[in-house]
Amino acid sequence: MPLIITVFNSILAIVALLNMYSNVLQVRLTADIQYSSFLDLYRFVAGIEFIMLLLIMPATTAGSISGERERQTLDLMLTTGIKSWEIVAGMLGAAFVKIFLLVVSSFPMIALVFVYGGITGRDVLLMLTCYVVSALFAGCLGICCSSLFKRSTAATVAAYTCLAVIVAGTFAANSFAYSLARMNWSQMGYTVGMMGEQAVNSGGFLYTLLLNPAAAFLVILEGPQTAGSSGILGMYGSRNGGFILNHWMVCSVAAQLLASALLALLAVKMVRKRGIGRNV
Repeated sequence: MPLIITVFNSILAIVALLNMYSNVLQVRLTADIQYSSFLDLYRFVAGIEFIMLLLIMPATTAGSISGERERQTLDLMLTTGIKSWEIVAGMLGAAFVKIFLLVVSSFPMIALVFVYGGITGRDVLLMLTCYVVSALFAGCLGICCSSLFKRSTAATVAAYTCLAVIVAGTFAANSFAYSLARMNWSQMGYTVGMMGEQAVNSGGFLYTLLLNPAAAFLVILEGPQTAGSSGILGMYGSRNGGFILNHWMVCSVAAQLLASALLALLAVKMVRKRGIGRNV
C-alpha cells in the first residue's frame, strides 16, 4: 500500500509540477499572465486522479469473491459462521479504505491551485466527495461482478465493460438522442433559433447521466453557474432550470449511492445463493 500511494501521488506531482513549470515559462517568454491557465492545473490534476480512481477501484474488488472461489476458500469462510453480508462488506470495506487513503493523500496536489486562487475550499470538498462516491460505486460494481462470475479474469472484464457502458454509453445515448431530435426538427423545416433554446434536447436520456460518475465530475469542474446552460448538460439541450438540474450533484450522489447499495445487495444474495446449503 505505501508503494501504491507513492506511485499514485508521484504521478500527480509530476503532472502538477510540469504544468506549473510550463505556465511559468510561458509568462517569462511572453510577459502575459493568464490566470485561466493556472486554473487548468486544478482541472488537469483532478481529471488525472479521477481517471486513475475509476481504473483502480474495479480491479481491486473484481477479484475479491471470485478469487476466494478460485482458491476454494469461500466455502471455508462460510463454515465459520460469517454471514454473507459480512464477507461482502469486509472485502468492499478493505478496498474502499485503500482508495480513501489515496484520495486523502492526494489533497496536497489538488491544493496547489490555492497558490493562485480561483478555487475555494468548497470546490475541493465537492471534488473529494465526487471521488469517494465514484470510487464506492465502481467498487460495488466490481464486487457484484465478482460474485456473479467464477473466474477473476471474467469478473474484471465484466466490471470494466459495465463501467464503460455507464460512462461512455450514457454520453453516447444522449448524443444520439439529441442528434436525432435535431434531425427531426430540421426535416420539419424548423431551425434551433426558430424553436427556441429548449425545444431540442435528449429527452429522458439526460437522467441516465445521474448514474454517470464522469458527468458529476464534469459538472463540478464547470461550476453551478453552467451546469444547466452551456456545460456538459447544455450539450444535450438541457438549458431550462428544475430541481434536478439545479441540484445535479446532490441527485447524482444519491443515485450513485442507491445503485451502490443495490449492487452490494445483489452481491450478498449471490454469495448466499452459492453457499453450501447452510444459513449464511
